[in-house]
Amino acid sequence: MATSIANPFTDDHDAFRRTVRTWVERELAPHALEWDRAGIFPREVFKQAGELGLLGINHGQEWGGSGLDYWYVTAFAEELVRSHNAGVNMALLVQSQMATPIINELGTDEQKREFLAPALAGEKIAALGVSEPGCGSDVASIQTTARRDGDDYVINGSKMWITNGTRADFITLAVRTGEVGYGGISLVTFPTDVKGFQVSKKLDKVGNLSSDTAILFFEDCRIPRRYVLGEENEGFYHVMTNFQGERLVGALTTVAGMQQMVDQALQYGQERQAFGRPILKYQVWRHRFVEHLTTIEAARRLSYLAVDLYDRRENPVKEISMAKLFAGDAIQKVAYDCQQFYGGMGYIEETHVARAWRDARLITIGGGTSEVMKEIISKLSGF
Repeated sequence: MATSIANPFTDDHDAFRRTVRTWVERELAPHALEWDRAGIFPREVFKQAGELGLLGINHGQEWGGSGLDYWYVTAFAEELVRSHNAGVNMALLVQSQMATPIINELGTDEQKREFLAPALAGEKIAALGVSEPGCGSDVASIQTTARRDGDDYVINGSKMWITNGTRADFITLAVRTGEVGYGGISLVTFPTDVKGFQVSKKLDKVGNLSSDTAILFFEDCRIPRRYVLGEENEGFYHVMTNFQGERLVGALTTVAGMQQMVDQALQYGQERQAFGRPILKYQVWRHRFVEHLTTIEAARRLSYLAVDLYDRRENPVKEISMAKLFAGDAIQKVAYDCQQFYGGMGYIEETHVARAWRDARLITIGGGTSEVMKEIISKLSGF
């Protein structure tokens, strides 16, 4: 267990971190630009991650997980940014921290055997299906229906912005099984080989290019009712709980990404000469990077506070929302300044900062917009 927020990582955490770093730098980073240009990355990456135990860090050991604390997840999220490919990072985090935790928490042994175990091993790719064309953060408004028919559900509707959507073997799917509003939503495990399911379109995104993001279509898709996760019509609460893990890893990767961009810029600034001296020697840039380093440290400590509370299962919705909001807003300025610092070199894809600047835009949108975070924080603050 971590001993304090000021010094949260043990020797075991550090050893795990080194394992992740070695794999990321050897197997992922060399292909970053190639995979972005291809708009996809090999399925084998999931298998490699599964073999290393990276897809089930805090999941049950009986189904192939490691049962470790959330500081291990923190180390994993932080080291992933060394891939220089936000799309790969997102896909792996969706698999390990967004689509499977609900199954780990609520699933029957049969569901865990069929879906969770192969996902943690990297043998099956998982997606989380919540957002729809007409609703993103407003989960209570989803329209995709699951109608009872004997021992089955018949599903109709569509989902949008689904990461891993073009090649997922199953989807942890939010559907409407009851009344309009948050009280009529359920979660099901949905195998994508079901008749009537199709990938309607792969979306061309501004950033995170190597993660496949899709619009999905369901037409009279029949699945057994035994695939429902937990109790029928109680899915909304589980989605809201699951959002906390999604937002927390988003904050953690954002902080680590800011640190990486600044570290790279500082090294570049010591080597790059302008008017007879390194550009980092100009006061305007030195002071600006001091401000960024201070902001990054503040974002890290806020995120670590949220991790500490989350690891203790104290449901720190406000702290997680604050961490995502603060880090998401901060990286917009950090990425802009780091790219500006590189000048023309910062505007070509071969330079990592150009891709990082592009990819950073998503954090204020995905997993709940910054505006939604502010609403959550205001309500939990009593106004």
